[in-house]
Amino acid sequence: MRIGQTSVIVFGSKFVGSALGFVATIYFARELGAEVLGYYALVIALVAWLKLGGHLGISSAMTKRMSEGEDPAAFAAASVILVSVLGLGLSILVLVFAPYINDYVGASVASLVAVLLLVGLFQALTNAALQGEHKVHLAGLLTPLGIGARSIIQIALVSIGLGLMGMLAGGAIGSVIVGSIGLLLLSTKLTRPRRSHFDDLIDYAKFSWLGGLKNRSFNDVDILLLGVFVQSSFIGVYSAAWSISKFLTLFDSAISSTLFPELSRANAENSDETVSTLIEDSLTYGGLLLIPGLLGGWLLADRLLKIYGPEFVQGSTVLWVLILATLLYSYQKQLMNAMNGIDRPDAAFRINLVFIASNVVLNLVFISTLGFVGAAIATAISAAFGLALSMYVIRSMVSFAIPTNELSRQFAAAAIMAGGVWAVEKLIEITNFSHNFAILVSLVVIGAGTYFGTLFCISKSFRTTVLANSPIQLPYKSK
Repeated sequence: MRIGQTSVIVFGSKFVGSALGFVATIYFARELGAEVLGYYALVIALVAWLKLGGHLGISSAMTKRMSEGEDPAAFAAASVILVSVLGLGLSILVLVFAPYINDYVGASVASLVAVLLLVGLFQALTNAALQGEHKVHLAGLLTPLGIGARSIIQIALVSIGLGLMGMLAGGAIGSVIVGSIGLLLLSTKLTRPRRSHFDDLIDYAKFSWLGGLKNRSFNDVDILLLGVFVQSSFIGVYSAAWSISKFLTLFDSAISSTLFPELSRANAENSDETVSTLIEDSLTYGGLLLIPGLLGGWLLADRLLKIYGPEFVQGSTVLWVLILATLLYSYQKQLMNAMNGIDRPDAAFRINLVFIASNVVLNLVFISTLGFVGAAIATAISAAFGLALSMYVIRSMVSFAIPTNELSRQFAAAAIMAGGVWAVEKLIEITNFSHNFAILVSLVVIGAGTYFGTLFCISKSFRTTVLANSPIQLPYKSK
């Protein structure tokens, strides 16, 4: 596997998919308003937590055991059995407690929550199996297809007046499409598992499930707690800011997805040098988009949120604080990914437990005092704490160098980019041209070109990586 090219394929796929989802979210925000968007965000967050309980780390264990190459068909079958039992049990509980779920969300959504749970688990299993077969690029290519189908169906259903129900139904259909195609792409055929296969999965999953809980804690605990303390319209504004922040995490997610099977294989082969190199690479490029995104988000927060509608501009501070949180969390995620890849889910478990507890406590304190801005601040503080703890623990397991020089060059290129964007924006304002979307697109294109062009010139490592993984021969000699 050429890791650089695979990461780019996965990133490109996620970029296209996220762009489609981004456009759809703007449509929903303008068509339905912040309040309905807040209802939708609550449902999606609730389903995400239920999905976590639906596989309890089994999907991560499935990827790990299948990637090791021994009895992949039996491990796949055992995973399907375990997740099916958990998923069906949870969906029944959702229907039993439907009145409470409807009251919490503020709409009658319990039946669709159960459906979204089941189809989401189906999609998660096929995705995990593809990654276990080292077909990370194929799993990545399914992302834009699923989001595109989901977005088109959602927009169609909303346009005929179905509102929130149309958004939720479209999401369920999108998951079915992605899961079904993923199933067709798998080459592993299920075989009857033995007790040992279940035991091996559970031994790994009993620690790794908390990693999924940690991800959900970072992504959704603030939204779930906001559902208790603030109005739905504020949740809609907050979720819009989150959607922009998460858009910038695409490349670091692509890196972690690509490197996990490689870390797993290197660990199984006792190749410590390869493991160290992979960890250093993940830290080098984990913030490649988030570093310029942080400065760009700070400069352009008002313009970015204004495309959702005037009422969303009140989330400007929330936006750049959330981007800072995602930058810190992206590095933590790479380190936690490495721990799981070298078969140390026990260490990751302990870190995740501390991270989750701190995130929940901080969100409770800050949301109750500062509202939705407090949620963003709490998330950033917990991400910083989790990163420091993860770095301390993994450096006791693996010897690797922190790529401070490369990170400094990325920050330098981002600073030059920010200066250029600020200057161009001031020049545009002098002309009295006021079309916000056109200005925003122009500034983003100029900023991206400045950042990557500068980094290409000042970073030999980045230049070498681009040249080595380019599908065409670039007319440049690395010096």
